[in-house]
Amino acid sequence: MASAELQGKYQKLAQEYSKLRAQNQVLKKGVVDEQANSAALKEQLKMKDQSLRKLQQEMDSLTFRNLQLAKRVELLQDELALNEPRGKKNKKSGESSSQLSQEQKSVFDEDLQKKIEENERLHIQFFEADEQHKHVEAELRNRLTTLETEAAQNQSVVDGLTRKYMETIEKLQNDKAKLEVKSQVLEKEAKECRLRTEECQLQLKNLHEDLSGRLEESLLIINEKVPFNDTKYSQYNALNVPLHNRRHQLKMRDIAGQALAFVQDLVMALLNFHTYTEQRIQIFPVDSAIDTISPLNQKFSQYLHENAAYVRPLEEGMLHLFESITEDTVTVLETTVKLKIFSEHLTSYICFLRKILPYQLKSLEEECESSLCPSALRARNLELSQDMKKMTAVFEKLQTYVALLALPSTAPDGLLRTNYSSVLTNVGAALHGFHDVMKDISKHYSQKATIEHELPTATQKLITTNDCILSSVVALTNGAGKIASFFNNNVDYFMASLSYGPKAASGFISPLSAECMLQYKKKAATYMKALKKPLGDSVPYEEALANRRVLLSSTESREGLAQQVQQSLEKISKLEQEKEHWMLEAQLAKIKLEKENQRIADKLRSSSSGQLVGLAQESAATVNVPDQEETTAKTVPEPIQSTSLVPDVESREDLIKNHYMARIVELTSQLQLADSKSVHFYAECRALSKRLALAEKSKETLTEEMKLASQNISRLQDELTTTKRSYEDQLSMMSDHLCSMNETLSKQREEIDTLKMSSKGNSKKNKNR
Repeated sequence: MASAELQGKYQKLAQEYSKLRAQNQVLKKGVVDEQANSAALKEQLKMKDQSLRKLQQEMDSLTFRNLQLAKRVELLQDELALNEPRGKKNKKSGESSSQLSQEQKSVFDEDLQKKIEENERLHIQFFEADEQHKHVEAELRNRLTTLETEAAQNQSVVDGLTRKYMETIEKLQNDKAKLEVKSQVLEKEAKECRLRTEECQLQLKNLHEDLSGRLEESLLIINEKVPFNDTKYSQYNALNVPLHNRRHQLKMRDIAGQALAFVQDLVMALLNFHTYTEQRIQIFPVDSAIDTISPLNQKFSQYLHENAAYVRPLEEGMLHLFESITEDTVTVLETTVKLKIFSEHLTSYICFLRKILPYQLKSLEEECESSLCPSALRARNLELSQDMKKMTAVFEKLQTYVALLALPSTAPDGLLRTNYSSVLTNVGAALHGFHDVMKDISKHYSQKATIEHELPTATQKLITTNDCILSSVVALTNGAGKIASFFNNNVDYFMASLSYGPKAASGFISPLSAECMLQYKKKAATYMKALKKPLGDSVPYEEALANRRVLLSSTESREGLAQQVQQSLEKISKLEQEKEHWMLEAQLAKIKLEKENQRIADKLRSSSSGQLVGLAQESAATVNVPDQEETTAKTVPEPIQSTSLVPDVESREDLIKNHYMARIVELTSQLQLADSKSVHFYAECRALSKRLALAEKSKETLTEEMKLASQNISRLQDELTTTKRSYEDQLSMMSDHLCSMNETLSKQREEIDTLKMSSKGNSKKNKNR
């Protein structure tokens, strides 16, 4: 289908391209013809200019000839005037000469008359030729301008068509390239799809064989070992505990919490609306502090004063519903028993609205009947009365659908499962209608408040009360909009969660079976808890987090830690070898000490008591001298008070042994501390070296990037300079062309002006003549 559409599109574009090409050819022919006509007209104009110049030259020669003749006539007249007085004196002598002069005069007169007639005829011809030339020149100029305009239009059309033609060619070429690429991609995808279909067929075949084998095994097991199938009958299946969906329960609790917050905002707004409406009745149209209000408004105020008893239970019912949805329960319509309580509270609030609606309408009518109520305020009151009726109707509609949703938890026969989705859709529509009604009320009440504020009798108390009512109405509008959008966003989840229930069944059958299922679920949960064995003490969470932070913040690598472990193992092995060596040395020393003690005891038995004391002191001194040189004299032995010599030696040996052990422990602790510090410093140095290497690498990359950027900048600057130069050259060429055109135009204008001036001068000369 896609290839056929693309082929059709390509054919259409090809047809348009052929049409445009034919039009382009026609326009090119027209432009060529017009250019030929303009060239012919220019040739005719040149010919006319040449003829005009010839006539002008002839005119100049004739004027010169006329001037010569005029001078000659003047000379002849002067000669005649000079000869006349002479003729009087010499009549006789000059009769023959007078006759000759008369004959010459007659000849000159005839010649002059012919010249004048010829001059007059030439003037007439010149005037006619000039007029004809002007007429022809004007026609040719008009035709030239029209042809130039037509040529410009045709040129613009040709340019536009060529531009469009090139754009269509480029577009077609791009489309062709895209289609070729797309066809290649589609071919590849088709090949891949064929391979996938083959693989899927093989997998399907293998799965079919596997599932058929499993089905046979499961059927054998069921027939042999299952005595009773509790999912066969819906009454028994409803008692089965469904799989616990913790995510579903948390989601439902979250949604219920959001709904509770929205209902609390709505309840607060309704309380404020009813309370401020009661205050307004006490103020307008009659202030209760000045005069008594009407009995109707008194009754209406009394009913409005009871609004909290009907509005507060809505919040309590929603709170009970929220508390009933926990993580351990199964939340469907059959188990939400608390929804019935919320429905009952909503019904009581609607009864309250029905009770106050007539009084509200009558109160608005009473405001309209007041003498201070203008026509605009009366119109707003009528609109508000209609809005209040719509608000009560919308609440009744909403209560009807909420009562239907509460039926599955109390009377399952009242609502079929197939109608759940339609009821939820209608609830969303009712909430949107409630939002629309509240928007109308907010709009009309704001208009009513502005009109009342402009009244001369409006008090500050009325203005503040109107502002409070308007703020509560705005809060109601916002709350209704939030609830409507919230329900609209979650209605799909509500519809999907209706199927949540026992497996292999459409859902719970009755509230009693749902209650039994919940009891079985609790028993199963307690049994599972009893089966669980207590686990051993684990690391506290805070300590584990601290250790994790230490591990994450450590800069040591795995290789460094492995090397440290290897080094520590080598040190441990060395220390163990040293320990064995020193244990052997200690055993040898112990044996030597025992032999020495035995020898001293034998000597003491053989010698006298005084000598024994001297020998014992000498031996003790020999033992203590090297020890005191090595130790730091921290422990000083107490004076010996016992009379026996052997215990004295043992006490001294214990003191020496303890001293050496304390010194060894101190040295080993210092050695371990030095080793740990050296390992820590080594790890830090290794990490710093790695960081230095990474920093050097990043520095190299950044320098390369800087070089590339500088090269790009220089290249762009070169391109910018070249483009600037090219643009400047083009501009200079265009300016030169314009200057040349202006020069040619100025020359043509000067020629025309000279022709006009010459023609005007000739005409004036002819007139003077």
